[in-house]
Amino acid sequence: MRKIILSNGQTVEVECLSCALTSGVMEPDARVITETEYFHAHQDVAYPIKGLVILASKRHFTSFDEMTEEEKMDYITVLIKIRKAQRNVLGIEYVYYFYNEDTTHHFHTWMVPRYEWMYQFGRSIESVRPVLLHARNEMNTKEHNEEIREAIQKLRKELTEM
Repeated sequence: MRKIILSNGQTVEVECLSCALTSGVMEPDARVITETEYFHAHQDVAYPIKGLVILASKRHFTSFDEMTEEEKMDYITVLIKIRKAQRNVLGIEYVYYFYNEDTTHHFHTWMVPRYEWMYQFGRSIESVRPVLLHARNEMNTKEHNEEIREAIQKLRKELTEM
């Protein structure tokens, strides 16, 4: 079991966070952003950054080359739709994408938006961890979390209409 600290400060113990979220055992604070036959997208549960989307496979695997042809097509289609929705409804100009195969749980892609306030930490990959920690430690307020919930609703609505 792994202990995960959520953005709301709550700690949960799960074997696989992605499995718990995609199966509905654990529900992110503001629910699912979009879902397809093969993938599940939700606001990151650990870092309160508006529009930080995790796109996770429903099936448990860790690497791109383990995807079926159907999963590959679904993945790129939903990834592009989410990105377009981030730009259209949240005004997100740039996104950093992260995926790693040595994860302790299964395949997922982080879609980390870049906001102006983040550039105080730099403009490279090294800036992402300090940004995430700053968000968790300094931006975890009731008001900010409400903005995140509103952003999720906007993304969900936009994706439903695509």
